[in-house]
Amino acid sequence: MDANIHQFPPYRESEDHGHDGHDHGHDDHGGHEHHDPGFWRGYVFSSDHKIIGIQYGFTALCFMLFGFFLMLLMRWQIAHPSEPVPLGLGWLLEKILGNAAAGGIISPELYNSFGAMHGTIMVFLAIVPLAFAAFGNYVVPLMIGAPDMAFPRVNMASYQAYFLGGMTMFVSFFIPGGAAQAGWTSYSPLATSIPTHGQLFWILGMVLLINSSLLGAVNFIATIIQLRAPGMTWMRLPFFVWAQFVTAFLLLLAFPPLEAASVMQLMDNVAHTSFFLPTGLATGGNLAHISGGGSPLLWQHLFWFLGHPEVYVLILPGMGIVCEIIACNTRKPIWGYKSLVYSVLLIGFLSFIVWAHHMYMTGMGTKISAFFQTTTMIISIPSVIILTCLFISLWGGSIRINTPMLFALAFLPMFGIGGLTGLPLGFNASDLYLHDTYYVIAHFHYVVAPGTIFALFAGIYYWYPKMTGRKMNEFWGSVHFWCSLIFMNLVFMPMFEQGMKGMLRRMADGGANYSAAHSPGVADALPGTIMELHHWILLAAICLGFAQIPFIVNVFWSMKHGEKVGDNPWEATTIEWQTPTPPPHGNFTTPVHIYRGPYEYSVPGHATDFTPQNEPETTFIPSKVPVPAH
Repeated sequence: MDANIHQFPPYRESEDHGHDGHDHGHDDHGGHEHHDPGFWRGYVFSSDHKIIGIQYGFTALCFMLFGFFLMLLMRWQIAHPSEPVPLGLGWLLEKILGNAAAGGIISPELYNSFGAMHGTIMVFLAIVPLAFAAFGNYVVPLMIGAPDMAFPRVNMASYQAYFLGGMTMFVSFFIPGGAAQAGWTSYSPLATSIPTHGQLFWILGMVLLINSSLLGAVNFIATIIQLRAPGMTWMRLPFFVWAQFVTAFLLLLAFPPLEAASVMQLMDNVAHTSFFLPTGLATGGNLAHISGGGSPLLWQHLFWFLGHPEVYVLILPGMGIVCEIIACNTRKPIWGYKSLVYSVLLIGFLSFIVWAHHMYMTGMGTKISAFFQTTTMIISIPSVIILTCLFISLWGGSIRINTPMLFALAFLPMFGIGGLTGLPLGFNASDLYLHDTYYVIAHFHYVVAPGTIFALFAGIYYWYPKMTGRKMNEFWGSVHFWCSLIFMNLVFMPMFEQGMKGMLRRMADGGANYSAAHSPGVADALPGTIMELHHWILLAAICLGFAQIPFIVNVFWSMKHGEKVGDNPWEATTIEWQTPTPPPHGNFTTPVHIYRGPYEYSVPGHATDFTPQNEPETTFIPSKVPVPAH
């Protein structure tokens, strides 16, 4: 074979090929490992899946930090309505955003912008890219024995579209009228009638993000189907790969309807069509000059047809990460591997027939609501099976407590709380009272914040040694974990009580106009104790922000000063740990063949308590141990 032409994937070469001569082998590797592409080609416009994974991860963490900052500003406004933001931040907001923050006070319009962009950023720019694209890009090809993604340049285009989409939404804060104000769901006709171009930027950014996800989804599906190493059968795939595989199908099938809807809403904004604008629409007391005839409910259907699979796009990669960490740190095979696989496949199917439980307030008929109530209850079953398998896997294990394991263990009850509190929202009768209250905020954030985000932190601590060759500091990792766990619960747990007392979400004054102090003698007005919880939530949110400082410092400090480790510091069985650290271009230096399942821990008769997937089968012959003479 010519030195400039490389068989793809390289492990398909025969055993004899490549060993014909030392020079040939050296030349063949030279194209992969010894060519220096330079900074721009190597780190900015790279097509290497590992670099793209790190790009996704770093960008998503930056967006997550920005989204968290928006949340802190919102919590200040809720706890202290019409008061200037302290510590000079109010002055800075006024300088940057102008009249929307006049006097350092967050106006109701600016509060709406912060709310819309906080949700959009956290879901579409932070958690999904980190969970699916960052971890998936870096880890999945390594786990299946592939040299790269199936379409490396498509992979690069996917990240570039994501970055451009994020920047499009970010710059909307600085245009006249400010960013989008119609919530992260961008409901019509509100999204079309608000006098700001921010909504236009939101839609354009969303189209770019959708295209990014579609390119990534196609790439993951093709990679997992086509580029598995010899011997890597479907039932030998690590559960994390299964989770990413199903997630890719969710994105591929659920995003196109929203992209079509986004283009139609874009036309409603700029071309004066009426896809989602009804006849007789009045804005500001005057009839809108539109042709009418559109359906606002159509947007809701198209949005939530993505929106509910999106919940599982958020959570399934986290479940996969937790499964890998629990198996490694209990030193025993994961319990019910096939049950996990079939459950995640069932979740993928059912997630497309539950979307309308977000729409019980739209006048839905009893037969349709009964159908969606039923499917919503059914989809909780495979989720419970997955949690049960992970809990049972702890039983009888030789558990190692480290920072990844702490976050993985905390994920189980936190996601459990989020899931169980969602059941009342799945029933029409109870959702009528809880819809659009703080109860919904608490439920969803328990799934995403101490649920998914804890799983993502676990994954960062777990795979960081593979990326850098060094471990993150365990002491500061523990500090980060315990502080995050405590303050995360102090932020969201009180919201359940506020919601059950009737406090509505999306109110810039936190419900002050509905409080007993504002309306004495009014039945069912919000009591002072419920309103006072806003101050405690704000304090807990500030402390939660400070709790992330050890993590940020730990990430950068450990790159140079962390404990140096070998290729497999956790003594894990999956094959991403059998590559050099960090993995070179092409990933594997020798042909890869898979001989067993992903979780062969503590196999009787084996020399160690872990058996890597690519270790050839050997027959262990018990031998008599000589007894020393006395």
